[in-house]
Amino acid sequence: MKVLLIIPAYNEELNLEKVIEDIITHTAYDYIIIDDCSTDRTMELCEKMGYPYLHLPINYGLTSAVQLGYKYAVNHGYDVAIQFDGDGQHKAEYLKPLVEAVESGADIAIASRFVTQKKPWNARMLGSRLLSFLIRLTTGKKVSDPTSGMRAFSKDTFKEYAFNMNYPPEPDTLVYMLKKGKRIEEIQVSMDEREFGESYLNPIKSIKYMMEMVISILLIQTFRKR
Repeated sequence: MKVLLIIPAYNEELNLEKVIEDIITHTAYDYIIIDDCSTDRTMELCEKMGYPYLHLPINYGLTSAVQLGYKYAVNHGYDVAIQFDGDGQHKAEYLKPLVEAVESGADIAIASRFVTQKKPWNARMLGSRLLSFLIRLTTGKKVSDPTSGMRAFSKDTFKEYAFNMNYPPEPDTLVYMLKKGKRIEEIQVSMDEREFGESYLNPIKSIKYMMEMVISILLIQTFRKR
């Protein structure tokens, strides 16, 4: 299978070299960096190191950056597309199991921290627990790590994400996919903490994000035409 790693990057100059080294060490998969109009030297680093990249002229956000990657995957004939974040938290050693899951028939394979490991009871995981509950409530299916950003998609699936404006790479669209009969598998992984830079989700944005996800899962994705 022809596999593409889509690496959305916003101000990841200090993390990208480690990320790419990890990918090259563990796989021979192609990759494309989507520079979401970074204000640091992310684009200059890509040019200096010879990393394949696409540069967005303005900061469109994660959804548009990843969707551009899916369009690239469609246009270049890839069979599997994997979102792999540029902040250094994802580990390339788990890429092959994700691809193998898609090869075995999964439409979406999620790198999950909580297949065999218990989800901790802390403030950070309360949102994840709520989203897992809502997904199970509305679909009857269990997704242990709905906020994981490391996901592999089959060709038919990432085509939908590429050309439909209502497909952000977020937990709510998993509900829509499950209701369409798509098969989702989770692969146990571990993830690292970000070394450099800051997450785009501060406390206020986190609350807003959770509210949007709850409304979308209960009132939009559940009744969305399929």
